[in-house]
Amino acid sequence: MRFPAPLLPATLVRRYKRFLADVVLASGETVTVHCANPGSMIGLDPAGARVWLSMSTNPKRKLAHSWELVEVDLGGGAELVGINTTHPNALAAEAIAAGAIPELGGYTLLRREVRYGKNSRVDFLLEGLPRPPCYVEIKNVHLMREPGLAEFPDAVTKRGAKHLVELGEIAAAGARAVMLFLIQIGSARRFKLARDIDAAYGAAFDAARVRGIEALAYRCGISCEGIEVVEPVPIAE
Repeated sequence: MRFPAPLLPATLVRRYKRFLADVVLASGETVTVHCANPGSMIGLDPAGARVWLSMSTNPKRKLAHSWELVEVDLGGGAELVGINTTHPNALAAEAIAAGAIPELGGYTLLRREVRYGKNSRVDFLLEGLPRPPCYVEIKNVHLMREPGLAEFPDAVTKRGAKHLVELGEIAAAGARAVMLFLIQIGSARRFKLARDIDAAYGAAFDAARVRGIEALAYRCGISCEGIEVVEPVPIAE
């Protein structure tokens, strides 16, 4: 996924109300930007951090800029981290089409936001006879508290636990159900659940694995030009 236009550098002043941040542009102007990230963003929003913004061409948007990347030191030196949680679905679709996630290859149809369970929508439904349908839930990962080790979640996610329960039911019924953790941190070499942050999510994950859901973790390469799925990383139980 390439950004459609060059990103704009800025300096972070503060993030607040989850979806808003104040930044200082290179021109010296202070503006409020959209932060498409509902999590806690542990370690990713220090005042003074260098950030990169995209700018919308839609004149009806209240906030013209969106926060895309932040440069932080996660223990191995300064690096770029993708904080926009609206990108992983597009990144995953692009990677599946390119054969970059072989575990999800071999299907002829990819449908998005398909209803299933109790009033839920799955990110992707992959279909193609003679294989059983494959329900794929994608989670954005941007937490790293130990160099090289990516973690999810960075905040309590009751909705995420609910999805695990329903995916477990899908797997028990005979379809494939896959949790894809997409890591927007280039230095990630391993992945695990942040059970200390959300023990209920960890318990729901364990129960769903027993029922047959599969778990994959892939890291992305991050640059100011774009983001792409690069390679799988092992999941630490």
